[in-house]
Amino acid sequence: MIDPSPWWHPDRHADRRPVLMARNRITAALRAHFAAGGFVEVEAACLQVSPGNEAHLSAFATQILGSDGAARPLYLHTSPEFACKTLLAAGERRIVSFARVFRNRERGPLHHPEFTLLEWYRAGEDYDRLMRDCAEILALAAEMAGTRSLTYRGHESDPFAQFERLTLAEGFDRVGIDLLATVAPDGTTDRDGLAAAVTKAGLRVAGDDTWADLFSRVLVARIEPGLGTGRPTILCEYPVSEAALARPTARDPRVSERFELYACGVELANAFGELTDPTEQRRRFVLEMDEKERVYGERYPIDEAFLDALAVMPEASGIALGLDRLVMLCVGARHIEDVLWTPVTGGRP
Repeated sequence: MIDPSPWWHPDRHADRRPVLMARNRITAALRAHFAAGGFVEVEAACLQVSPGNEAHLSAFATQILGSDGAARPLYLHTSPEFACKTLLAAGERRIVSFARVFRNRERGPLHHPEFTLLEWYRAGEDYDRLMRDCAEILALAAEMAGTRSLTYRGHESDPFAQFERLTLAEGFDRVGIDLLATVAPDGTTDRDGLAAAVTKAGLRVAGDDTWADLFSRVLVARIEPGLGTGRPTILCEYPVSEAALARPTARDPRVSERFELYACGVELANAFGELTDPTEQRRRFVLEMDEKERVYGERYPIDEAFLDALAVMPEASGIALGLDRLVMLCVGARHIEDVLWTPVTGGRP
């Protein structure tokens, strides 16, 4: 359905304004919450040498001109993560960023090419502490929006309830797949073993599917839609091959200190117990860029300054939460552009 008028039409803006004011209240309350917790708010430069090295993230490319007129490539960042971790290496202990970030190839009800990531980092604290942060933030955001329930397209989730905690292995077990049977102690994966299990579970398997393709297909089709129904869900312990910036868990080297937060079937946040080994990080970045080149025919540079900083970065945990999605669920919006003050022009996809 085509919207009858653009977002800036006075009548339509009047309809949107209560939601936008709720967004402002939520943002102000979160800033105060982090300040009270001893966090320093930081601003990361949007222009970076590398936009990030995840295979399936697409960036906006530009160039910078030197005084001699020579051009060199730069990118709009897809996350302030590299910059924030560099600040941890510089000596900051608790930092928070309300960052405008940019991702190409992404536009839909839950995606916008320019959006806001709320990222925060805790040096010397583990990623379990971030789970408690998430509980505090969801409750505070709901309170600022004047609601007792998060909603999205007929699904509800109680932001004040105790979160469900579910490992990826437990989630796959629910659909009859022994995920960790296809992951070796060194993190390598058994594509054929997972393909057989996915076929048995009734999902399509193509000849050129990788282990990661099959993992994602099961996650998206059979696990994600039910997450965060009734109460928010922490989905944790991703296989190490699916957590390029997270360290392995102490109890099982096959899985990582990574979790995602879900409510109403919507992914809200992605968290890591941060990897601080620059050699291992480089290896993972190269693998991610090899996959990007295979799928999309391009690769992004590796930020050498970031790897240098990683060598002196303290043990830390960090998380990125989609602020726009959180507002959506608090006000019951059906489309991300309903909660943006000025959506990118061109209309909804």
